[in-house]
Amino acid sequence: MQGFGWLSFLLIGLIAGWIAEQVMNRSHGLLTNLIVGVIGAYLGAFLFSLLGLGASGFIGALVVATIGAIVLLAIVGFVRGRT
Repeated sequence: MQGFGWLSFLLIGLIAGWIAEQVMNRSHGLLTNLIVGVIGAYLGAFLFSLLGLGASGFIGALVVATIGAIVLLAIVGFVRGRT
């Protein structure tokens, strides 16, 4: 997520959180989507670096953040016993 200002980073986090919410069939508020998306961005960047993958640009960052947010929601759902 290098090269992005805070506003872009928050926008990517918000969009990624919302997409992850839709994919995982959850219902959260705006703030929760933002938090999930921002944490997901860090998680996605970590996972991509472990795999030796990279992404660039706004769309690449959005894809990485969305994948991270989906993984985060899946982990939280698993821990809480949600299917």
